[in-house]
Amino acid sequence: MREYLLCLVAAAAVTYLVTPFARELAIKWGAIAEPRDRDVHSRPTPRLGGLGLFAGVLVAILIASQLPLMSQVFESSGTVPSEVVGLIAAMLVLVAVGVLDDRYGLDPLTKFAGQVLAGGIIAYGGISLSWLPIGGVLVLDPITSVAITVLIVVFTINAINFVDGLDGLAAGIVAIAAAAFFAYSYLLSVQHGFDRATLAALVSAALVGACLGFLPHNFYRARLFMGDTGSMLLGLLLATSTITLVGQVDPNAIDSATIVPALLPLVIPIFVLAVPVLDVGLAIIRRTAAGRSVFEADKEHLHHRIMDLGHSQKRAVLLIYGWSAVIAGTTVAIAFLPASVAIGGGLIALAGVVAALRTPGGRAIRDDPADREAS
Repeated sequence: MREYLLCLVAAAAVTYLVTPFARELAIKWGAIAEPRDRDVHSRPTPRLGGLGLFAGVLVAILIASQLPLMSQVFESSGTVPSEVVGLIAAMLVLVAVGVLDDRYGLDPLTKFAGQVLAGGIIAYGGISLSWLPIGGVLVLDPITSVAITVLIVVFTINAINFVDGLDGLAAGIVAIAAAAFFAYSYLLSVQHGFDRATLAALVSAALVGACLGFLPHNFYRARLFMGDTGSMLLGLLLATSTITLVGQVDPNAIDSATIVPALLPLVIPIFVLAVPVLDVGLAIIRRTAAGRSVFEADKEHLHHRIMDLGHSQKRAVLLIYGWSAVIAGTTVAIAFLPASVAIGGGLIALAGVVAALRTPGGRAIRDDPADREAS
């Protein structure tokens, strides 16, 4: 656990220190987000914050490779395993695509191609779903395995991109999701005697640290945005955690007693990312029904609707944090606590979030001049 914490702290520190340089680069290079009708922010804001996130995660991985326990993740006949090489290569691809998009504004098809390429790279490197706990164990053929892996990567990337609409929202949700993945992966290793040094736990810990290091620069009012450089990177890393979590369970050991641990790696991402997943689904339905492209942005996302209820931007973000944390915590708790206890506690906490949602902030908060400007 101490080595994971070291990687987390390193990722947070590097991200926090590098992000201001990314901001200066964005200003000099002209990678600026100008306010649009559908945007919440009202003043030009630098992008490229994803470069700080990338630096933090990369340094955490490099440090892990030198630690006694975590170095086991990198041992493969004396060489760096293809999984790590593939992950870093995929990160570089998405960062390159994201930087170009943040500066020049790429078309959706080009960005989609970059996402598919990144998914294919990690699959080629060995990070792919080879089986599914359906009807016992369903072994996937290589083509299906790669296709499902790419689908998970592309979907997760776009889910994070969709929810990245308020200051600190995407980074906070990803931090919560990654913390849930880490808790599940580590507790699963302890409870079932699996190897505690896993790529799933390492990526999750690095992701939590990077997001925490980024939030001081990005929380309301943001001094810079992560841009597509950051949102695509975070989506890739979350997808990697999902896929490697499934691989952490031995399919040959699945029986009635272990079916829940086997299924949860697939269920956790859906519930942990409930907010962006729901947002993506509603956006697709809404835009398709209106005869518009699903890639055409609008101002009807969940965070917009919450602000329409009278909540300030900051309060809307905190409410969505609460929703995500409750769902994530409950889902992970089900694996290690009696279902009645986990679900009961989750419902009580969720009721508190719903009550806060139905009670907009006080007049002083709603009438904050900065909030009026931003909305």
